[in-house]
Amino acid sequence: MTQSNSKAEKHKSGFIAVIGRPNVGKSTLINTLIGQKVVIMSDKPQTTRNRILCILTQPDAQFVFIDTPGVHKPMHKLGEIMEHTVENTLSEVDAIIFVVDATEKLGAGEHYIIERLKKTKQPVILALNKIDLVEREAILPIIANYSKEYDFAAVVPISAKEEAHLDELLSEVKMHLPEGPEYYPEDMVTDQPERLIVAELIREKVLELTRDEVPHAIAVETEEMTTRPNGDMYVRATIYCERDSQKGIIIGARGAMLKEIGGRARHDIEALLGTKTYLDLWVKVQKDWRNRDAVLKNLGFK
Repeated sequence: MTQSNSKAEKHKSGFIAVIGRPNVGKSTLINTLIGQKVVIMSDKPQTTRNRILCILTQPDAQFVFIDTPGVHKPMHKLGEIMEHTVENTLSEVDAIIFVVDATEKLGAGEHYIIERLKKTKQPVILALNKIDLVEREAILPIIANYSKEYDFAAVVPISAKEEAHLDELLSEVKMHLPEGPEYYPEDMVTDQPERLIVAELIREKVLELTRDEVPHAIAVETEEMTTRPNGDMYVRATIYCERDSQKGIIIGARGAMLKEIGGRARHDIEALLGTKTYLDLWVKVQKDWRNRDAVLKNLGFK
């Protein structure tokens, strides 16, 4: 066996935590890397609530990305669960991608995460995202500011939205992965059941369309998914909120808002399932659900 063949046969695989403040583009980055929409995207903070595995398989490597909730100081029991999820993830992975927004100054939120990273032993790669929105000459000073705060294994300026320099990011990550097998089938892109992804797609549309206090106060549960005799899919889901006023906003005048949420969600759900879908949405009030253990457990957060 030649030396080049021996090298080619070395397969790498590992788990990579994707961490950062809310709204820096973590979910956009992961969806772009795996080439499919699995995690929801929004301009609202704290979009991601669960730990979601997303899998990218290449001929010589398998990357298992873990999309973590945005790091922030918890304000309620749901926030504490999300924070605990991040903490556990950082201790279990082979490498960490720390995503930051090039258009934002290095501030308290980044310092908070960096202090957390100092307690880990895993290599950390800084992904400086949204470079398409800043002047080229501004990039090096930004990198210098971050490099003063932490000894990163690598720094890669990227644009997840424009798909810029993502191959370079993957190459840096691959350097830190151990040799190993494919943990998941090569056509698998997530470990999440369809019911959860469907619920998240619905929640994404609520985040897009509602305002003020509503986005953080809602959760979605997929209660039924049934294939009809003609091959169409029937999906029944409930949107939970905390107050009657929020319920009114979600439903809208004469049901207009709920209809718009359903229409947009159905489009993405049909793309996910590959079949025509009838989406039956309901809205219920669960007062202070983010602080109620029983409700959090039912919704899959505990």
